[in-house]
Formats: sequence, structure tokens, C-alpha cells
Amino acid sequence: QVQVAESGGGSVQAGGSLRLSCAITGRILGINDMAWYRQAPGKQRELVARITRAGNTNDADSVKGRFTISRDNAKNTMYLQMNSLKPEDTGVYYCNAAVMSTVWVIRDYWGQGTQVTVSS
Repeated sequence: QVQVAESGGGSVQAGGSLRLSCAITGRILGINDMAWYRQAPGKQRELVARITRAGNTNDADSVKGRFTISRDNAKNTMYLQMNSLKPEDTGVYYCNAAVMSTVWVIRDYWGQGTQVTVSS
């Protein structure tokens, strides 16, 4: 079994910062791409940022220059440093990971989400 746990959400004022973490535990042979998604009230879930195992990243245009995605492969953990937060960044942030827990079988796993609230 594989477990995905996000942490680090909270409430901040506009212009503030938060750092999200995502820890993958359980039976893990390897982790390929990892990503952060978010879902605002009444909206569809959207990609925030993605990072490959080699560390290549791509970010949504709305967060470029403000958010930084990173990962520690030795710890099976991913991070999202969020600076200059805006009210429109409010939402539930989800961790997604492509995990190989059985040889040649890769599955997508999702966390339960962590709430980020940015007030103006």
C-alpha cells in the first residue's frame, strides 16, 4: 500500500508565504512525476506545478515567479514554496504522484488535500 500525505496548509494574508509538503510512504520501488493541483470553490481541479524525477519542472502561468516546486527523492517528499500569495490562490491543494510499487506497474496516487486560504 502507498500513502500520500500533504501538510503545511493554512490561512495567510495576501502577500504572505506558505510551504506545502507531500510525503509518500509505503511500498515504493520508485516515484516518477509528482505534481501539485488545486481546486478552488466551484471550480475544476487545475495543475499548479509538476516535477520529474530528474528535477525538471513546469508551472502554471498563474503561479510563475511566485511558487517553487521541489522534491527530495531520498525522502520521497515533494514541496511547494508559495510566496506573494493572492486571494485567488485560495483552494484545496492536492499532491499527485506516479508511484511504482510493483515492478513495471505505475499508478497515480492522490493525497486528501490541504486547505490554503489567502485573505485580502
